[in-house]
Amino acid sequence: MQPKSNIVHLPVYQPGKPIEEVKRELGLTEVIKLASNENPFGCSEAAKQAIMNELANTSLYPDGAAVALTEALAGHLGVGKDQIIFGAGSDEVILMIARAFLVPGDETIMADETFPQYRHNVEIEGAKIIEVPLKDGRHDLPAMLEKVTDKTKIVWICNPNNPTGTIVTKDELDAFMAKVPAHVLVVLDEAYCEYIDDPAYPNGIEYVKRYPNVISLRTFSKIYGLASLRIGYGIGTPEIIRYINQVREPFNTTRYAQAAAKAALEDTAFIAECRRRNAEGLAYLKAEFDRLDLRYFEPYGNFVMFDTGIPSQKVFDALLRKGIISRARWTHYPTHIRITVGSAEQNRKFIEALEQVLQELAVQI
Repeated sequence: MQPKSNIVHLPVYQPGKPIEEVKRELGLTEVIKLASNENPFGCSEAAKQAIMNELANTSLYPDGAAVALTEALAGHLGVGKDQIIFGAGSDEVILMIARAFLVPGDETIMADETFPQYRHNVEIEGAKIIEVPLKDGRHDLPAMLEKVTDKTKIVWICNPNNPTGTIVTKDELDAFMAKVPAHVLVVLDEAYCEYIDDPAYPNGIEYVKRYPNVISLRTFSKIYGLASLRIGYGIGTPEIIRYINQVREPFNTTRYAQAAAKAALEDTAFIAECRRRNAEGLAYLKAEFDRLDLRYFEPYGNFVMFDTGIPSQKVFDALLRKGIISRARWTHYPTHIRITVGSAEQNRKFIEALEQVLQELAVQI
């Protein structure tokens, strides 16, 4: 049996190492995972109760159209109910976009260091990838625009960008959208948008309302703390959403996910508190990186990417032995580590471990 020739070289996505595995491998009793940009403050108590309320319905299929959640989310965002599609995480929406729009010979444009699932799904569909280098860790929209041709189907913009944490500003996006051809679908991946309170940051939904060739991607995995339930969504014109719905698998989101997401959406106090505590964590980490004379990209989500000045795998391994799971191995940033903003205690323990690691590795060098 032979698979499709264009998938045999594809890497399998490598998530952050599980806490249980690190404890078992290294004989540790305490491990702090700061690798996957999860919410260290958990999820809303209302979401937990919603999950409990659904236990009696475990034997029943979920609502394939997610009607109740769609209605609640449409009201929350100020869009039509026919402008929303749900996926098992926003990464499934990425998969569906690629499946719905790309065929071999199409071209698609993305940054050279960004969320890897764009590349992964484009390659599965056999389309051609045009990568544009980041500029100081940020999307270079003018350079991306220059790469657009008659064959371009999709431009992917991760905002804030994962892994660097930088943003495309409203002015930059306005200038880009004013020139991008109408036949090009612009995907604004805004997985971390709820963390940002900066007037320079563009709201993708406003662009969906202004441009028929824009889709915004968001998720309940990050600030809402529902990562294990796998539920994300896209917002676009009814036409774009209809095309994507045609390739969506039936019952692709669970009863638990739909109920928890609806409850989480209504708990605005929890979201505000997570945003506040994340901002405090960012301020602390930036101050500590400054103290340690470590350069970093200006962060806007719930993570920071910083330059250790040492091959990142060495720093990753040394941190792991101290019970800190981070994220390393970036193609274009070989000495950088990405770290999730944790609780105040987790952030403090990470900085203590990092300082020790850098001193130990400096001696070895």
